[in-house]
Amino acid sequence: MLVTGGAGFMGSHLARHAVAAGFEVVVLDDLSGGFEENIPVGARFVRGSIEDERLVDALFRDHRFRYVFHLAAYAAEGLSHFIRRYNYRNNVVGSMNVINAAVNAGSVERFIFTSSIAVYGAAQTPMSEATVPRPEDPYGVAKYAVELDLEAAARMFDLDYTIFRPHNVYGEHQNIGDRYRNVVGIFMNQVMQGAPMPVFGDGLQTRAFTHIDDVAPVILRSAGLPAARNQVFNVGSEDPRTVLEVAQVVAAAFEVTPVIVHLPARHEVVHAFSDHARALAVFGSHASIALEDGVQRMAAWARRHGPRLTKPFTGIEIERALPEVWRQRS
Repeated sequence: MLVTGGAGFMGSHLARHAVAAGFEVVVLDDLSGGFEENIPVGARFVRGSIEDERLVDALFRDHRFRYVFHLAAYAAEGLSHFIRRYNYRNNVVGSMNVINAAVNAGSVERFIFTSSIAVYGAAQTPMSEATVPRPEDPYGVAKYAVELDLEAAARMFDLDYTIFRPHNVYGEHQNIGDRYRNVVGIFMNQVMQGAPMPVFGDGLQTRAFTHIDDVAPVILRSAGLPAARNQVFNVGSEDPRTVLEVAQVVAAAFEVTPVIVHLPARHEVVHAFSDHARALAVFGSHASIALEDGVQRMAAWARRHGPRLTKPFTGIEIERALPEVWRQRS
């Protein structure tokens, strides 16, 4: 099987479960947001980008992939407004390279794509798969475009697919040095450096934070499951919390008093969490790791790892309305 983005957070967990299950795993990653140390022993690592169509085509020629797990993406919803060209080049055009290669290979039995609940936009909560997507940011637009292309490829070329829409996934091996996404990791990185936790607006935005071990095994199981063929699934927690609550939980895990700095509110969906009845009916399980327990597990890993230096995104395309905290160069 091929796992794109397999040195990243979600991809590396999926690859680890796949190796443990006996699959031969090839990981493709350019290490722009992941780390080679994340790749499990037993997986073959190829360093490169999904934007490199020649490399992608060569991988499919050299391997008779039965399953493709496409997780490579730059998943920064808020920042995507300001890096539109990069967002679509990486998340849409790069995905088309992988889909083209899968169609041409003729060996792929299932193409599994990790989308996002960002496709829904400001939909009524809890968001269900029956909700008509109306994404409000370029990242959500990109993800939905790939979903639609997979549907078209299935009709034209019989390329079976499964689409997952996970949300607010956190856990061990996450890139806590990324200042633009993954609020749990951002909070932990700040706490370990003795810095305040940044919160946009009043912090009453709600999200259902989901530990990676409640997501990766479900995605892996979809490969050979007939009931998952050409289906879309929300996957994640059903326990929405405010960002302020999450800050409290992270502080408690590090046994510190929470210090929060409120930043100007940014344009974002205020409440975002989804319904998982369809996934429960097909996979027979749902998220079970409580936020407090999952954060404790991640905090223990983060302490061993230590804080990461944050690196600014160097390719900002639009400066207008860019949050001031994202203008900082260090």
